[in-house]
Amino acid sequence: MSKTLSTLIEQLDLEAHISSLEHFFSRFHSLSMEGDQELHFKYISALEKLEFKAPPKIESFETPIMHLKKHGVLRFEQIFEIIKLMRYLRYWQNRDLDGLIGKWISKINTPLEIAEIDGYFQEDGRFDESKDESLYALSNRAKTLKSDMAATLKRQIFTQKASAYIVDTQVHYYNDEECILVRGGFNHVIKGVVIGRSSSGFFYVVPESISKVKSQLQKINHEKEIIFYEYAKKFSAALQTISQFLKFVDKEFNRFDHYQARVLFARSKSLQIVDAQKDSHIELNEFSHPALSNPKPVDVVFKKSVLMITGVNAGGKTMLLKSILSAAFMAKYLIPMKINATKSHIGRFKYLTAVIDDPQNVANDISTFAGRMQQFSKLFDIKDALVGVDEIELGTDSDEAAALFKIILDDLIKKGQKIVVTTHHKRLAALMADRDDVELMAAIYDEEKREPTYEFLHGIIGKSFAFETALRYGIASSIVTRAKETYGQNHEKLNLLIERGSELERDLKRKNREIDERLEALKTKEQILVDAKAKVDSDLTQEKNRLQNHFDIAINEAKKAAKLNDTAAIHRQMNKANQTLPKKDEATPKSEPYTFSVGQKVKYRSSRGTILSLKSKEAMVEVDGMRLRIKLTDLKPSGNFPKKQQKTHVHINVEKRSGLKLDLHGLRAEEACERLDKFLSDALISGWDEVIVYHGIGTGKLSYAVKEFLITHPSVKKFDDAPQHMGGFGAKIVTL
Repeated sequence: MSKTLSTLIEQLDLEAHISSLEHFFSRFHSLSMEGDQELHFKYISALEKLEFKAPPKIESFETPIMHLKKHGVLRFEQIFEIIKLMRYLRYWQNRDLDGLIGKWISKINTPLEIAEIDGYFQEDGRFDESKDESLYALSNRAKTLKSDMAATLKRQIFTQKASAYIVDTQVHYYNDEECILVRGGFNHVIKGVVIGRSSSGFFYVVPESISKVKSQLQKINHEKEIIFYEYAKKFSAALQTISQFLKFVDKEFNRFDHYQARVLFARSKSLQIVDAQKDSHIELNEFSHPALSNPKPVDVVFKKSVLMITGVNAGGKTMLLKSILSAAFMAKYLIPMKINATKSHIGRFKYLTAVIDDPQNVANDISTFAGRMQQFSKLFDIKDALVGVDEIELGTDSDEAAALFKIILDDLIKKGQKIVVTTHHKRLAALMADRDDVELMAAIYDEEKREPTYEFLHGIIGKSFAFETALRYGIASSIVTRAKETYGQNHEKLNLLIERGSELERDLKRKNREIDERLEALKTKEQILVDAKAKVDSDLTQEKNRLQNHFDIAINEAKKAAKLNDTAAIHRQMNKANQTLPKKDEATPKSEPYTFSVGQKVKYRSSRGTILSLKSKEAMVEVDGMRLRIKLTDLKPSGNFPKKQQKTHVHINVEKRSGLKLDLHGLRAEEACERLDKFLSDALISGWDEVIVYHGIGTGKLSYAVKEFLITHPSVKKFDDAPQHMGGFGAKIVTL
């Protein structure tokens, strides 16, 4: 990262935010990305839609590729960095993605050389010694020797002669060597080499009995290193042939690492990424500076050349300036930020410059104002810049500075610079306020609570509230009163007019906001009603179409049956069609259940009768000399009905031919079904809910035909064989 960029990040208080982003990188990068920023933003947006695991930490291939070009031999650690990247790439390729990311990943084809090398490394990066017989044998020998060495040490510790000199029974490791801890005088019973001394004055000793074993282990390790080196030469030679691919995939991973770090960082803190547009307009909505622990989101509209921020001391003017520059900086480098991205717009600037700190330097014999002049002089050497200047009149007389900086700002505007300025002095603001290329913004002060609100209003010059701030920070009220007297009534009246204008502006904005909220609420309600009506209309149309479709199908089937002179089929299809229509009583609300009593006159369908007995859900009713068990829900109270005025009615005269039984003996199956269908229709019209059908036993053909017909009839609830005294298997009790 360049010194200029680091200085700007420090000036804007973005160090912690940038550091948090850098933790998500797989390898070190600068913030800037080479190439087309709009294309980068498209890839980031596509990646935001996917769930994925972060890549492992992977070193850059720059040094290994340089060694390969010189036919050098890479270490296993360097080779495994390449393998890690290719394994992560394989993870993406196995997902078989579509879209922008899928096309990007699919264009990277892994060479066979890398696939072969990959098989020699375990997941943790260690060489898989089982792939080579010699290595495997050497490793087994080494394990055996280490086991023997540990056993030898244990025996040495627990010998009777050595027990007087042994400090403890542990095997110690000193400079990566196994040894025992003994007291002075051990050389009388233990032969070995002293390799160190403890803080307590004891000796770390390697017994002579295991020295030979160690030399054998060193020999084995040397042989293994020779084999490892041969493999490293073999792998390096293979990688040298594909060095151009390694260079390509390393560059592509750098791009991907920039993308994935930004996406994962944004997800971790619920941030959004804004793409800088090709203009100089800035419009921030609900932006929060990342350095603030409990920020109050700000809204800023900055479309002109100069934004001049005035108002109360310690009211957030400097932080607003930093927020505007920070938003432009993060959009420039596609860094996630706390903002409403859909309602914000940030222009793109070639340079971002902050004139914030006091440039006074005693060592260089430079004053505050002189330092400021040096900083401003550099601004004339650049174009297409967003400049932030805090306390623009710092270090000199405010009236002289106002005149000077007005001219400086004029010239900077002509060079195409966009400038954010904060000031407490109203002289410069008054000189610039009436210009079309200048926007005003003021920090708001709450006079009732006597504290700043950290909110801002567009279009006004704000009062500094220096006296109120002094009181808030502990200056005696007597001092502040005398200061007001010295300041003069005319200046105070000017401040009162400024504040009165601010109050009127705030009140107007509040009323406009309330009206907008009410209008938005009305629009929302209106839309809900429109959506509800549309849904009801849609459901109604859909239900009409469904019923009409079912009815048409049934009628067509009935017509087909009519052409074939099949009376039974006509009845069945007409019943089906009738069932598709809504019932008349479906829309009527349910009334409270009626309480019947024994002896009461009741109406059952088209007949009237008297209740003989009652149960919880049914009653025994005498109807036309017959006793019927009827559900209470099917009964209605009956009494003396007054004569109604005569009206013209249309009646369908149906000849009642139905009784409670039907005898089908001696009939053919087809004739029997036709008579049975007519019998059931007449029974339904007459109001019977249970009838008996005699078909006999015989050969069973007629019984089977009756059974199949009853199964398919839509008005038959159930049927069973009759009791023995009523016909048994030769008759059916049918419930309608």
